[in-house]
Parts: sequence; C-alpha cells; structure tokens
Amino acid sequence: MIERLAIVGVGLLGGSVAKAARAHGLAREIVGVGRDQARLRPAVTDGTLDRATTDLAEGLRGAERVILAATVLANETLLPAAWRAAAAGAIITDVGSTKRGIVAAATRLAPSRRDVQFVGSHPMAGSEKSGYAVSRADLFQNATVVVTPSELNDPAAVKSIGELWAGLGGRVVTLDPETHDRAVAAISHLPHVVAWALVDAVARFEPDAFAVAARGFKDTTRIAASDPDVWREILLGNRDAVVASLAAFRVALDELERLVARDDGAALTALLARLKAAREKLS
Repeated sequence: MIERLAIVGVGLLGGSVAKAARAHGLAREIVGVGRDQARLRPAVTDGTLDRATTDLAEGLRGAERVILAATVLANETLLPAAWRAAAAGAIITDVGSTKRGIVAAATRLAPSRRDVQFVGSHPMAGSEKSGYAVSRADLFQNATVVVTPSELNDPAAVKSIGELWAGLGGRVVTLDPETHDRAVAAISHLPHVVAWALVDAVARFEPDAFAVAARGFKDTTRIAASDPDVWREILLGNRDAVVASLAAFRVALDELERLVARDDGAALTALLARLKAAREKLS
C-alpha cells in the first residue's frame, strides 16, 4: 500500500494510472498535479483523485511514489523540479515512450540528491485519443510495461516500480534505455509514421478514395489520428532510432515494389508467405 501517490499530468495515461490505482486499492491517497485546475476537477469530482493542485511542490509533498505522465519533453523538463520537490525516499517514474533522454537527465541530477531515485518505465498501452475523459481503469490490464533502470538505481527501487505496474495489471519486462528506444522505434514509432504516410499517399494518389474506405484501411490508419503535438516530441526525441527504422522500412517497401513492377508472381507469393508466417507468430 502506497501512502501517497502523486501523478503529474492527469490525461489518458495519468488518469488511467489513477483509476487503476483506485480500483486495485494501491494507494491511500492519490494526488493529481496539472497546469489547469478546471481540467483536474473531473477526476476529483468522480472520486479518482483525493485532491488536485497546479503547484508541483505541493502535489509532491510527502508522496512516496511520483509518476510523470505528461508528454515526453514535458516529463524531461519537469524532472529537475520534481527532483527538488520530492520527499526523501521518493521514487519517481514516468510513462514516456522514449527513455534515453529522461534517464540521462536523472543521471545528471543524481549527485544533487541521493535520497531520491528515478526508475524509467513505459506502459505499452494507450489510444489515438487523449485526455482524462478517455482514461480507463483497465488500460494496463495484461499490457506490457517496460521498466528501464539505470546503473545508479537501487535494486529495491526497481523492484518497487515493477510491483507498482504489476499491481495496475501490467506484465513487467526490463530493458536498458538504449534497447528500449530501438525496440519501440520498430514496433510503435515506425507504425505511426507508416500510418501517417499511408494517409498522405492516398491523398496524393487518389483523394476521392477516402469516400469508399472500408474497415481495413480504417483499422490500418487508426493511429494516424493520434495527437500531433505528442507525437512530434516522441519522434524527435527518438529521432536516430526512428530514422534507422524508416530506412529498414524503405528497403522492405522497395523490395515489394520491385517484385510487383517486374510481375514476379512466384517471388511475390514467397515473400508474402514468409511475412504472413512471421506475423502469425505474434500472439
């Protein structure tokens, strides 16, 4: 049982953390911190938060666990102030989609306070929609949550953050920040870019086709409706890994184009069968 849990940013992910913590009885008190009291009010009114504030220091006072649930860049920008405001013994984590930047920032801050730790984490759960109104208590149920400790972390702190996510319903795995960022570039960031590019390609090639788009196209491009500001920060924050993943995608796309252009049905069938088998291995 966490005596006081502070969540900075009560949108889709932060709100879902709060709702899941409330549903599973993980914290005696849940405090929300945000920039706009009016946006925080619904989470207090419905009982998800015990209280809310726009003052970071007030919100973090006495909190044993702090979750930074704003955007990637905002989390990194907030970390120094959170580090100063955190209670002695507090463990800070985040929900960001990139990890090298914020873990490096925490490493720089570590000498200033040895009684606070940051353990990075990334729940592989979300939606193309944003805001507290779409948050859910079951968002993390059976979702993979990647914890990305640094060499400075106490094993007990890493274990504690893993237990927190497990208590929220997640399946916890551990990766170093570099491996995490390359992995999510491949299986999360690249698909988003591809979805945006697909929408753009149709608009350029045959814009009238949108009128007859059916479920296949809509399912494939659903994530292209994601928040542009959030994803600008993610893509630029992980730009080297994203660029490398796009280069690999370009090679794959060029191969498909080459086989179609030369009317090589046998080779095309063989390639599609191999890719089909690879996809079917996913559970």
